[in-house]
Amino acid sequence: MANHRRRRTTLTSLSKKQWVRIVATLTAVGLLASGAAVSRNFYAQEQSSKSRVTAYSATDSSALDVSRGYDRQPIKGLKAGTAMVTVTINGKSRVVLGTKFTDVKSVLDAGDITLDPDDTISPSLTTKVSESTSITITRASADLQTSTTSIAFNVVRKTTSALPKGTEQVKTQGVKGVMETTSLVTRSGSHIVESNIFTSYVKKAPVDEVILVGTGTTSSSSSSSSSSAASTDIGTTTPVGDMQKWAHDYMLSNGYTEADFTATVYIISHESGWRVNAVNPSGAYGLPQALPGSKMASAGSDWATNYQTQLKWFWGYCAQRYGSVQGAYSYWQAHSSY
Repeated sequence: MANHRRRRTTLTSLSKKQWVRIVATLTAVGLLASGAAVSRNFYAQEQSSKSRVTAYSATDSSALDVSRGYDRQPIKGLKAGTAMVTVTINGKSRVVLGTKFTDVKSVLDAGDITLDPDDTISPSLTTKVSESTSITITRASADLQTSTTSIAFNVVRKTTSALPKGTEQVKTQGVKGVMETTSLVTRSGSHIVESNIFTSYVKKAPVDEVILVGTGTTSSSSSSSSSSAASTDIGTTTPVGDMQKWAHDYMLSNGYTEADFTATVYIISHESGWRVNAVNPSGAYGLPQALPGSKMASAGSDWATNYQTQLKWFWGYCAQRYGSVQGAYSYWQAHSSY
């Protein structure tokens, strides 16, 4: 009797050829699955690498030029509510991040930015801030600055018998001198914070205007007698400025002569241009260019700033070393120093 039941196929009943087909099919399916997974991962990575350019990036130096729109997305890793304020120091900008900004000072504290005494800041430390606030700091800087000023010349009147009495003649035209001063100037932007004199000396001495005053009886007085008269008369000098006026009055009140004053004006004009704080590169200081300047402390503790103290020391020095102010003048004429 025939058996009509469906024959059940088992793994053990498969032929070798069937086994080869099954293995090939499974391998193809596996490759397709893994390929899909790789493609999916690659696409995901590509998408993540193309991070969206936000309206403002705290880490991108070029982001300062990016428009600050309302579409800015939170920067990864920052707390919600983090504010970003731009601080510009001497033209270079940086961003300070924080969550508790109240005023400009709080931004500087968060950014560990210290102000030096001579720095300028805008807006002020107490100004309230927002992300639209731009803080500008200008650091003070120092450099050497050289300038020149004029030194007034004096009018010196000298008597001569070569001219009739009552007549005058200009022998030498007056020429202003030049004082060169180099200062250490500290600036904050365009504002000068401090200026200290480094050196200040007579670059070109003034030339006195010499006027001859006639004392002769006739216009035919001998030239030899006029030369003799001129050589013994150093002239009478008209004071210029408060310092010279004080010196003139003080000297005449204390036994000095007009010639002594003329000698004083000539030496001081050539040594310091009548600048109390004149400083020669050698270190000589003040009206008389004492070396060192502290020598003048013997005349007063205010020797560095008081012209009267400096002049009193000068007269005493001339008397001690040259016998008189005119003695110092004669020495200066021969040696261009005293």
